[in-house]
Amino acid sequence: MNTVRLTTAQALVRFLANQYSERDGQEQRLIPGVWGIFGHGNVAGIGQALLQAAVTQEADLPYYLARNEQGMVHASVAYAKLRDRLATFACTASTGPGSTNMITGAALATTNRIPVLLLPSDMFATRAADPVLQQLEDTRAGDVTVNDAFRAVSKYFDRISRPEQLIPAALAAMRVLTDPVETGAVTLSLPQDVQAEAYDWPVAFFRRRVWHVGRPVPEPAAVERTARLLRGAKRPLIVAGGGAVYSGAETALRAFAEGTGIPVADTHAGKGAVPWDHPCAVGGIGSTGSYAANKIAKEADVVLGIGTRYSDFTTASHTVFGNPDVIFVNLNVARLDAVKHSAEPLVADARLGIQALAGQLTDWEVDPSYRAHTRQLIARTREIEEQCFHVGHGPLPAQTEILGALNDVLEDRAVVINAAGSMPGDLQQLWRARDPKAYHVEYAYSCMGYEVAAGVGAKMADPSREVVVLVGDGSYLMMAQEIVTMVSEGLKVIIVLVQNHGFASIGALSESLGSQRFGTKYRYRQGDSGLLDGEVLPVDLAANASSLGADVLHATSVDEFRTAMEKARAATRTTVVHVETDLCGPNPPAHGWWDVPVSQTSALDTTRAAHETYAAHKQAQRHYL
Repeated sequence: MNTVRLTTAQALVRFLANQYSERDGQEQRLIPGVWGIFGHGNVAGIGQALLQAAVTQEADLPYYLARNEQGMVHASVAYAKLRDRLATFACTASTGPGSTNMITGAALATTNRIPVLLLPSDMFATRAADPVLQQLEDTRAGDVTVNDAFRAVSKYFDRISRPEQLIPAALAAMRVLTDPVETGAVTLSLPQDVQAEAYDWPVAFFRRRVWHVGRPVPEPAAVERTARLLRGAKRPLIVAGGGAVYSGAETALRAFAEGTGIPVADTHAGKGAVPWDHPCAVGGIGSTGSYAANKIAKEADVVLGIGTRYSDFTTASHTVFGNPDVIFVNLNVARLDAVKHSAEPLVADARLGIQALAGQLTDWEVDPSYRAHTRQLIARTREIEEQCFHVGHGPLPAQTEILGALNDVLEDRAVVINAAGSMPGDLQQLWRARDPKAYHVEYAYSCMGYEVAAGVGAKMADPSREVVVLVGDGSYLMMAQEIVTMVSEGLKVIIVLVQNHGFASIGALSESLGSQRFGTKYRYRQGDSGLLDGEVLPVDLAANASSLGADVLHATSVDEFRTAMEKARAATRTTVVHVETDLCGPNPPAHGWWDVPVSQTSALDTTRAAHETYAAHKQAQRHYL
């Protein structure tokens, strides 16, 4: 057997450089590079291997320096999301806190079903120097390290305690990364001594490998059952999720909607699969859904879910589908999602499934009166949107006015990134996406701090697109340091920094639940009341962004914001547009509900009143059986 002597780390780098994915005849690098921050756990292992690869050109695997380990996972996820999960990065971190910093990113990737390869360094496999720096000593077991925390948030986990274990583990890792059903965070835990240990590797291990990402074909009988249910529907509704986008089903979905007249609502991950101004597009659905989508959902008798996992925000905590006889038919590549809500499952690739259904329904469409009803609801929705965009609030503008201006100034292909706070709810109702990649809202994990790092990954994934990071001061303060990475890599990203001196989303939720916005404002502590109710803190986030290397523009009104955005679009460097908005809204009108339990007993009048409202909403909640 032909072999080559390399360290485990050198072998892993060489292996990763030769992995490719393929779908529909299009090949691309599966792992185009490695993000990392070096410490004693990986500097002489993975770090040395990446250096050697660059100097000798024995492997093409570029290294990128991040500023926070969680941030580099977020950047990798955003990259993979824009690449339809067909490519992602590897992330290397040192032992202890460097590695555990990646756990939140791993949870985000797995929850969103986005591939990312994590390479946390681990303690000595030989235990020759126990306990080493940053080692957890567990009295229950000698083989437990902090990296075991990755197991719960990874779709695949393995600890490489001997060099030869890398061969099956690396192949298993690629299998999971390229599986549309199983994909998520993949973790190969690498003890620091094993990284540097040499072994005679089979040369065949490093051959060029192409991992074919297939399109599961729908079972004909399942297509017939699904089509039969749709034929019997009077008020059907499609809910388009992320699977409709990742499978590239946009064209097929639009044609299917046009041919049948079935209105299409979307989740955060599915927005843009059907353009906002398509005659069948009724907007976001669920807790923060649009007027049209939620009205139709209340009466729908058959719901066709396409590539959606039906989160509580999509179902408005099991209240938005109000018809007691509603039937679900779910087209999904994952059986887990296809059978949700006691549905008739159609387990298949979204694009192929839609095309198969279209073939069965060529002679069927909804009644013309239902199309007219959909048009009327959409018209009312447009009126609500325009009111939000032009509310004329003062002295500080409303956040919805800023979103309206942003909608106007950006081109259709611009990618808007957001994840947490009040903006996802506003965006789901108000954002007008034409392009399936234009709306990049991470709302499975809704992770504060995702946005800036994601801007790095999205821009790397498609440099031809304008990338706009939309971030509130809460998320910005969680993780803004990847601005430095944008600058160092020469990436032009626009960051719209909306400052309102508090947590707008949780503040409004707190108020609605009778908790009086407690702990949600950025204020001085005043006296001994236990409340942060003093003056506004003198935090200058614009100055912070400037200190990290970004150019900064200021806006104090909607008109000034429009002007600043035009300048930012013309810029060639990372540019922050800073604008202050009113912490207390106004926000778009609510058309859905979200189940957040309220204290059943309280000494506060506000909490008691909120519990009465909560109990009333609970009456509409049910299982779909």
